[in-house]
Amino acid sequence: MSGFASFLNSITMFLVAIVVIIALWSAVHYFNVFRAKRYAKFLSEDEFRQGIRKAQVIDLREANAFSNGHIMGARNIPYSTFKNFYTDLRPDLPVFLYDQTKTLSMRAAKFLNKKGFKNISILDEGYQKWDGKVKKG
Repeated sequence: MSGFASFLNSITMFLVAIVVIIALWSAVHYFNVFRAKRYAKFLSEDEFRQGIRKAQVIDLREANAFSNGHIMGARNIPYSTFKNFYTDLRPDLPVFLYDQTKTLSMRAAKFLNKKGFKNISILDEGYQKWDGKVKKG
């Protein structure tokens, strides 16, 4: 095998490995979303906005991100402290969760479901795509 053919073979193997890694990551991500749909509803921005007045809206981001801007009416319970302060939530009222992308929201929803909460919703696109009213400070 010539040096160039060996180089092409190495590049091909590298690209195949990258594609396999991306496929596995995507499969795990979509499996987690599928699992989360058993215990939480994923709401579009419009659906989230419509139910916001009747729900406990929880921002799971850290305090500095919350103070830089958050959904109007949300309260901050950072995910890092969520297991200590989830008892501040009422299980008889809807809980709307959001974070930057929805990853932390899915984890928090699973935890709340295990603690007996039944009406849990997640902002589908996360705060990064939120176009509604925000409050800073």
